[in-house]
Amino acid sequence: MAPDDPFGGLFGDPDELRRRMEEMAEQMQGAQKVAWADNAIKLAVDMTVAGINRLNLQGNADQQAEEIRGAMTRLFPEAVALVREAREGFGT
Repeated sequence: MAPDDPFGGLFGDPDELRRRMEEMAEQMQGAQKVAWADNAIKLAVDMTVAGINRLNLQGNADQQAEEIRGAMTRLFPEAVALVREAREGFGT
């Protein structure tokens, strides 16, 4: 038993245990970043869909398409900002 090992060798080499714990912490942080990015992208999509679903489309197909394009002009920059923030949080 090493004098600096308070667990009497129960967990093996303390330095190896520390390295493995650090690796696990890094993996968990990476998973959290991915989850946050996924949530932000889902929110961007949900915002866009909800905004378009609220439209009360009138007129013929061309007029309706123009109304949707106008809504997308307002909604898209917000969705892009969310995705950009998600990507930055993900480290890409």
